[in-house]
Amino acid sequence: MTKLKIGALPDERPVKVSVELPASVHRDLVAYAAALARETGQAVSDPGKLIAPMLARFMATDREFAKRRRMTQSRAVTEG
Repeated sequence: MTKLKIGALPDERPVKVSVELPASVHRDLVAYAAALARETGQAVSDPGKLIAPMLARFMATDREFAKRRRMTQSRAVTEG
């Protein structure tokens, strides 16, 4: 039997996470949603929906995190 070129598909179901934000961070999130609505012409009904893309962007642009993640993944491949 041959191996398939792709492995198991990642679990892409959303994960519900509850967090408490400082009031100042929530105010900034609401202000950011308003600024985004002005820029795009598309209202943001729930400013909390901005948290996931903001976190994803933050992690994608953090060089040290990317370096450590690559090191961890390369170790997993060599050990596995």
